[in-house]
Amino acid sequence: MAEPNFDNRTLFHGDNLAFLRGINSETIDLVATDPPFNKGKDFHATPDSLAAGASFHDRWSWERDVEGEWEDAIKDDWPAVQQVIESANAAWGRDMGAFLCYMGVRLLEMHRVLKPTGSLYLHCDPTASHYLKAMLDAIFGRKNFQNEFVWWYGGGGASKKRWGRKHDVILFYAKGSDWTFNLDAVRVPHKWVDGQRRADGSERDPRGKIPDDVIKMNSLLPWANESTGYPTQKPISLYRRFIEASSNPGEVVLDPFCGCATTLIAAEQSGRQWIGIDLWDDALDTVRERVEQECQNLFGGDVLHSEVPPNRTDEGENAAPPLKSKAKRRVAEPGKRQTRQEMMDILIEEHSITCQGCDREFDDPRYLDLDHNTPRSQGGLNHISNRLLLCGPCNRAKGDTLTLKGLRQLNAKNGWMAHPIRR
Repeated sequence: MAEPNFDNRTLFHGDNLAFLRGINSETIDLVATDPPFNKGKDFHATPDSLAAGASFHDRWSWERDVEGEWEDAIKDDWPAVQQVIESANAAWGRDMGAFLCYMGVRLLEMHRVLKPTGSLYLHCDPTASHYLKAMLDAIFGRKNFQNEFVWWYGGGGASKKRWGRKHDVILFYAKGSDWTFNLDAVRVPHKWVDGQRRADGSERDPRGKIPDDVIKMNSLLPWANESTGYPTQKPISLYRRFIEASSNPGEVVLDPFCGCATTLIAAEQSGRQWIGIDLWDDALDTVRERVEQECQNLFGGDVLHSEVPPNRTDEGENAAPPLKSKAKRRVAEPGKRQTRQEMMDILIEEHSITCQGCDREFDDPRYLDLDHNTPRSQGGLNHISNRLLLCGPCNRAKGDTLTLKGLRQLNAKNGWMAHPIRR
């Protein structure tokens, strides 16, 4: 396990993907975060609040918000994640697909930086929670799903055309089969009076009962002591519950979308180390002011600040799927890094619009897929020297085990090769 390459109480300012990619693998004990929800609207703080000027769009567009490198990385290494994105595109629309692509590359890095015993709490709302759960199943594995919390906050108005929408969702995943869960730290009082017995006649546990996955807790009111006016601020007590259950004192909590620092304050109050990342320009001042107001008796130091990602001291690779072979991949791929489209263009120029698996020609390059000669599951590189063009049937037949030579042998054996192309 790599050593941490960051200091406690550091706030990183900028796009969280760059900073996540700079953190050493398996150095974080808990990720607890509240990213944008894809609500399809903009949020703005009140003018007289601590977070005055805090505003961000929550409208997503594939053309505006998705970078080709993210799409390439997911298509190359995480086909199950890509299938979730494609399903969202078909069922909801490309704005949801754009949001999931944005989240996907970041969730892959969150998974990478978590220790084997680490956990993730991802806050979302019902518009995207089902898509994010499918994505987390693809990244963390469905067996590592632990809970779907319903945070019921009540209050406010409601439509006369449907049931009142009064809850958010928090998804809890463990990275592996052995994770931290401090039950006694989060027990809640029994509702019955002293001396009352359960139906089976047993006495109640004096420490309190095991909490369930429905949390009834009011959202922050504007006049609450901890309120900063930040558009999507959550109660500290909500995040303390997660932190104290799924980490131990002195361990490291990460919030890659830390906003007005609720997770960071909750971690400090709970005796944990923490690092946060946010793009908001006033995040540092907000964190420092909240630390002074709400944690002044806990530590007297300053919050560190950096606009430069930490330097990796481990093997330095971004998130990649577990390899099925024991062959170690090269850290740096040879030559200039190219996008999928650039590699497609080069291979079409070399081979025309022809499937290299069955030698069939096509009139439209959309009938061809970019694949690997040596599969990624066997340590194959994403470099163009390991790329080839296949039609849909050949791509499915090749799977993640055959090389091009093995595919052509299979096609010849089954009589699937095209007639030789006349030149």
